[in-house]
Amino acid sequence: MDDWSSIRLCDVVNLILGGVLFFSPWLFDLSSGAQWQTASTVGIIIAVLSIAALAAFAVWEEWFILFAGIALIVAPWLLGFQNSDAMIIDVVIGMAVAVLAGCEVWLTRDDKPQVTTSG
Repeated sequence: MDDWSSIRLCDVVNLILGGVLFFSPWLFDLSSGAQWQTASTVGIIIAVLSIAALAAFAVWEEWFILFAGIALIVAPWLLGFQNSDAMIIDVVIGMAVAVLAGCEVWLTRDDKPQVTTSG
C-alpha cells in the first residue's frame, strides 16, 4: 500500500471514529452535561476535519485532528467526568484518533534529500 492510500485510510477511519464519538451519548446512554457536550462537539470536529482532509488534503488538518485527539484524551480529567463509561470512550477514541493523525503527519513529512547541482 502506498503512502497516499494509507493516508486516505487513516482519514476514513478517523471519520468513522468521529461519527461513533458523536453518537456515543445515545449509543452508550451517557449522562448529560460535560460528557455529552464533549463527545458531540469533538466528534463533529473530527468528522468535519476528516472530510476536509479527504476532499483536499493539507497537513494542517492532520495537526488539528491530532490536537482534537489529545484534547479528547485529557478532557475527562479536566472536566471531571462522573461517568466512567464516558471516560473510557473518550480516552480510547482519543488515543486512536491521535495515533492515526500522528501517522498521517509522519507519512507526509517532507524529509526527502534535496538535490543540488553545482555549476
